[in-house]
Amino acid sequence: MQLTPIVLTETPAEPTFAGSAPARRRRRLARFQLGLAFAVFGAVLIAALFAPWVAPFDPVAISLSDTFQPPSATHWFGTDQLGRDILSRAIAGARVSLFIAACAVLLAGVLGTALGLAGGYLGGAVDALVMRLADMQLAFPAVILALVLSGAIGVNLFNLILVLTLANWARFARVVRGEVLSLKSRDFVLLARLAGASPLWIMLRHIAPNIVGTFVVLATLDVGSVIILEATLSFLGLGIQPPTPSWGSMIAEGRGFLSTAWWVCVAPGCVLIVTVLAANLLGDALRDRLNTSIPETW
Repeated sequence: MQLTPIVLTETPAEPTFAGSAPARRRRRLARFQLGLAFAVFGAVLIAALFAPWVAPFDPVAISLSDTFQPPSATHWFGTDQLGRDILSRAIAGARVSLFIAACAVLLAGVLGTALGLAGGYLGGAVDALVMRLADMQLAFPAVILALVLSGAIGVNLFNLILVLTLANWARFARVVRGEVLSLKSRDFVLLARLAGASPLWIMLRHIAPNIVGTFVVLATLDVGSVIILEATLSFLGLGIQPPTPSWGSMIAEGRGFLSTAWWVCVAPGCVLIVTVLAANLLGDALRDRLNTSIPETW
């Protein structure tokens, strides 16, 4: 009896794309969030830059005949207790808040990056001193530290920027130090050291260019927190003083009218929330694009 051999052939499995549809949806959602955040923050930035031409009314002009006007076609955000247009004041407040935030973040970033570079590369006593100073600063909540400094040195624009700078430099220093510790053992740094380059030259010429991405992401993520901190100080009367508009002072002025004229407080609060949310979404997107090691809890 002759047996017919049975040949087993392997049929290639159909490719499966499990999870590809959810991944595409996540990517589309991320792109949408990024585009929306960029559009919102860009609109606020443009309005702040061109505030005198964009604002429909004079933000400090008083009109007692128009007090507590609700939102309408004439006054989109309504008017406050002195008849001032809230939209115009919110635009002027954006100019103030973004200017202060930009200056404070830039100064805090430069100071923190310089100290982080020095501590991470030089090590030893320099690193210990920088980290102890950073630990001392981070041990205090930023709001408490800002309140103490504001009460000690007084309230004006320059002092407010200085306070916000001193309250935020330590985070830059810690993250930059970690980046420097991972870069200082790389071949290009070792070769520069063997070639006789000075520590300052190595830090500025070889290490600093490699942490630009980290600096940009840190600065973008820090903008939102600095805006919140500036608004908090203005809310407590330690920031920008009236009649100059500030989101924090506008919220403070309107909190007494929540039951009768809610828009006086709610409108600047919504502008503040939307701006900070857009800045944070931009920072998250930059962190993902640049593949930095900054944690999501930053």
